[in-house]
Amino acid sequence: MDYQALKKLENVDICSVSKEELVDLRNVKINLEERREERIKEFLTQVKNPYCFVCDGIIVKMRFSDCNETLEDKLADYFNSL
Repeated sequence: MDYQALKKLENVDICSVSKEELVDLRNVKINLEERREERIKEFLTQVKNPYCFVCDGIIVKMRFSDCNETLEDKLADYFNSL
């Protein structure tokens, strides 16, 4: 999968995608004995679109920001602000 293919997958409109077209993460099986690079390749092969998939029957659209904060940092900030 090249950069342009990934960008096209990233730009999929969640409102126009059919749930039946997407991969359910429950069906993705990765061999944890493999090297990291092989696990990533296997995930991309099975999930087809790493930015848009189904999780427990719900369509999920992933987005990533260009910052140094981790998801854990963001969640901690959120819960500390409540």
